[in-house]
This record gives sequence, C-alpha cells and structure tokens, in this order.
Amino acid sequence: MAYEWDFAAVFRHSDLLLEGAANTFRLAGSALLIALPLGLAVAMLRLARIPVLSWLLAITTDIFRTAPSIVLIYWFFFAFPILAGVDFAGHTAVTLALGLQTGAYMAEVFRGGILSVDRGQWQAATALGMGSAMRMRTIILPQAVRRMIPIFFTRITELYKATSLAAAISYAEIVQMANRAASETFRPMETFTIVALFFFTTIFCVSRLVRVIERRVAVPE
Repeated sequence: MAYEWDFAAVFRHSDLLLEGAANTFRLAGSALLIALPLGLAVAMLRLARIPVLSWLLAITTDIFRTAPSIVLIYWFFFAFPILAGVDFAGHTAVTLALGLQTGAYMAEVFRGGILSVDRGQWQAATALGMGSAMRMRTIILPQAVRRMIPIFFTRITELYKATSLAAAISYAEIVQMANRAASETFRPMETFTIVALFFFTTIFCVSRLVRVIERRVAVPE
C-alpha cells in the first residue's frame, strides 16, 4: 500500500518548526561570534612563536578538534556547571561547546592561510616601514582571508549542522521541535522531510552567496 503524504498536518504545527528554526539560527550565530575572534586570536598567538604558549595552545586546539561535538555539549551542560558552581542554560552550553570547537578549527584555518601568503609580501611590507600589526592588518590578513573563504564556508556549514546535536539536551532547536511536532501529528516522514529541506535550502543559499563573494575577492592570477 502506497504511503499517503500529509504535509498539511505538519503545517498546522508550523509554529513549533518556526520556533526551532529561529533557535537554530540563534545558536549558530552565537557560536560563530565566539569561533571567529577566538580562532584569529589563537592563530596570532601561535604565530608569535612563544614556545610554551604555542605548545599549550596547540594541545588545547587538538583536544577541542578531536573531541566529538556531542561529548563537548554534554560536558558543558552536565560537567562544567559542577566545576564552576553555576547552572548553564542549554543555549549557553551548546554555544560554548560548538563555539570553542569551531574556534579551534578556525585557528588552524587562519594559521594555515596566513602562512600561505608568499614571504615576498611580508618582506615588501617590512621594506615599506610597516610595523607587524599594520603589516598583518593591511597586507597579509586580507590576502589570507581570500584564500580561506572556501574552508570558512565548510567549517561554518559543519557548525550549522552540528546545532542539531542540541536536541540531545532537549534544547528547542529545529530537530527537537520537529520531534515534538512528529509526536503530536504522528507524521515523522513529512516532519523530518521538512527539516531536511530546511537545512538543504539554507546551506544551498549560503553556498551560492559564498561563490559570489569568492568571485569578487578572487586573488588575481
């Protein structure tokens, strides 16, 4: 017997899905606000080549990059409040877990991008009398960022998809709210098809935007 699709039943609970979508965007955005400045700061500190500090940062970034995202979420939600003596809301725990992990990845992306800039650019900026901060801000970093755009998109996409893991601690992102909608409508097929289309559509639109940006800031051959 053919399955009879009934999306109308799910759309009657669209308020749940819309709330979940809004929370998903909010979660991804707040984690990204941590990840980008953190990644840049860690990359700069590692490039400063202070032996002990560089070693400690390398170990820390490796820990966050190798730990499964779900383990970090559980740790910040259940374990860290015990150590800190404070209770974390679900949003805070997931933001810290995904923000710090993505920041660790971004640190390596920034570092690799900066090191990929030709040494002649560094020498030319020095010859012009630029200090290290001005050289990095005006010459090196803009060129590095152009090279890093595709990797940035990949990492941001992974962060965005990882927000679905927040459902494990019952945070009301779109997967958790879809679970509620499916249990109320008894239509998991339609509900999670909508969720899959939501992720596909948003990531597809961002990928098109990234391609436009790539073309506009492409490094001349």
